[in-house]
Amino acid sequence: MHTVFINIGSNMGQRRLVLSRAMRAVGEAFGPYEISHVVESEPWGFDSDRKFLNLGMMFNSELEPRQILERLLEIEKSLSTVPHRNADGSYTDRELDIDLVAVDELTVEEPGLILPHPHLAERDFFLVPMEELAPGWHHPATGLTPTQMLYNLENSKIK
Repeated sequence: MHTVFINIGSNMGQRRLVLSRAMRAVGEAFGPYEISHVVESEPWGFDSDRKFLNLGMMFNSELEPRQILERLLEIEKSLSTVPHRNADGSYTDRELDIDLVAVDELTVEEPGLILPHPHLAERDFFLVPMEELAPGWHHPATGLTPTQMLYNLENSKIK
């Protein structure tokens, strides 16, 4: 049984309703879950005047990471047809974005799947919910907890 950490975000449309529908769909697909509080954040990796609402979810699954990712992508596509990227591959506003952040403390590097999420330590909207849900989790490469990564991120912004 794996412990799975995901992040759900939206910066278009009825953001809270989108998050609610996504949480319900994840619960139907994977069973009981815990959720973090909602975090509002600026877009990451592109310019937009639309802020994101993000939340973290933690649940258990017997599926392997690739299977978990495939189910999450199916949920995402069933709830939103708005593309995540522009034609040139750059980020854009999106109605729904579901990211697989971590599965246990596994390291996975496959085409289309890297765990933990390669930008985990750079995104406070990943770290704040993860700190709330799993403060004792450790990044398999660095050994850092979400609290320690968040501290490092906040200190890097001050400089």
